[in-house]
Amino acid sequence: MGGVSSPSYVLLPPSEAKEPGGRPGAEPGLFDDSLAEPRAQVLVALSSLVRGASSLEVGRIMKARGALLERALDSTRRLADGSAALLPAWQRYSGVVWSHLDATTLDDETRRRVLVPSGIYGLSCATDAIADYRLSMNVGLAGVGNVATFWRPCVTGVLEAMSNATFVSLLPKEHAAAIAQSTKLEDRLVTVSFLRHGGAGVAGHDAKAVKGVVARRVLLHGVDSVDGFRWKGWRGRLHHDAYEVRAPRIAPRP
Repeated sequence: MGGVSSPSYVLLPPSEAKEPGGRPGAEPGLFDDSLAEPRAQVLVALSSLVRGASSLEVGRIMKARGALLERALDSTRRLADGSAALLPAWQRYSGVVWSHLDATTLDDETRRRVLVPSGIYGLSCATDAIADYRLSMNVGLAGVGNVATFWRPCVTGVLEAMSNATFVSLLPKEHAAAIAQSTKLEDRLVTVSFLRHGGAGVAGHDAKAVKGVVARRVLLHGVDSVDGFRWKGWRGRLHHDAYEVRAPRIAPRP
């Protein structure tokens, strides 16, 4: 596809599953200065929710209950008081996408080209040190509103400012909503769609797994390598100037 060449940055979603632990203090992240103010606004709004809302409301916003909710509450308090333990994002995220990215076998220069939109940080790269946290993009917070909508001008502005970079988006709608349509990005942002065999969108474990595999391929070989991609029956192609990865055909049950 004309105009996009390796190496590109890959936009990848965070995972709800996260490794605990880490240590306080870290080197500044790639976007710490440019996103410091909106990050503080989100943290204030989330902290206010934790302090003032009912446990039912907090659980609904954080999409958690029981021990998972208690962990989320503790991590929010630690973020607010500055005592949160930090891990590089590629070590913190432990979901299916990230396990199939296999970031442990990539070097830091390559990991740095993985960009992650998230509810609490707005945008991070995979080498940035982040805390354990729980906040989706598709929820609303008092004082902030819809989280993706709040982050949209900030995240879009950061990407626009990376004037010599190209971006390959593997984001689901929830996280893609944090990036506005922009004339400054239209020639530098390519989306890879993940589809069922018949053409509709896909979800579930296998779709997440192949997304991690494709992310790794793009990092190492460029977005053009999606055309001709094969993995466990999944097939990638360039179709009408758009990249897509289709699921294998599922045989009908007898």
